[in-house]
Amino acid sequence: MNESSGSSPATPNRPTQQVKPRRGFLKTSGLGAATALLAATATTAAAKPGRPPARRAEGLGMPWEDQYGYAQAVQVGDTIYVSGQLSHDDKGNMVGPAKLDASGRIADHANMEVQMRQTYANAKKILARFGASLADVVEEVLYVTDMETAFAAAGPVRKEAYGSQKPKVASTILVTPRLALPTQLIEIKFVAKV
Repeated sequence: MNESSGSSPATPNRPTQQVKPRRGFLKTSGLGAATALLAATATTAAAKPGRPPARRAEGLGMPWEDQYGYAQAVQVGDTIYVSGQLSHDDKGNMVGPAKLDASGRIADHANMEVQMRQTYANAKKILARFGASLADVVEEVLYVTDMETAFAAAGPVRKEAYGSQKPKVASTILVTPRLALPTQLIEIKFVAKV
């Protein structure tokens, strides 16, 4: 109901207070004054201007970190955001590179499992830099170049990587025609809570 309709008279030039309806809601819902105070404090604390949350970034020393300009993982509070990991060794060489056809397109996806295992191994390395592990992962997104091959490999590889027959990890798998490197078959990004 707006001010111009209804039975109560309009009060021009009176500022609208948005806090009172919230307090009214809290009282009617039985949450009480203590909860209202905590909610107001949390809102105020989250909105402090000029103080961005502390960030800690880590890398693996790969050449593309400087070329592209990014961190392999960033921690903000209790959350670690892991950039898409791929199948490379410690020197940046692709492990299990895909075979390409004459036009440079992937001709064979048979190394999907090999690349997937190395990708999880690299994720473990970067998480360890924060004192975390795959046990702390709550979400992953797999980007693959072939769904059938990836889906067949993902079950056994994921179960082994997480050490569980049913990992407690939200997981999404998507197909893309190409990833960053021509011989790359998979990339996985992670979110972990510590």
